[in-house]
Amino acid sequence: MGFINNAKASKASDEARKAYTEGRTVLAYKIIEANVTSKTTAPMSGVGEQIEAIEAEGWTLANMTAGESKTLGGERIALVCLFRRR
Repeated sequence: MGFINNAKASKASDEARKAYTEGRTVLAYKIIEANVTSKTTAPMSGVGEQIEAIEAEGWTLANMTAGESKTLGGERIALVCLFRRR
């Protein structure tokens, strides 16, 4: 997984654990992927790892939506993920 993706997954895990400790049952989490060549279908680097890290803390991905922004440096895709916990 690379250093940056490991750090992002670790942060996601920490935030999920914190939300659980606070007694929350809903966690909205924004995942941003920077991609300069998104003209083809391909894996989104680091996204799956962050979702897995949050789900490993007992949360379940319930909904997800995406937004895209084009910049001079490429495209940035943001996923807003809604996780739930019973």
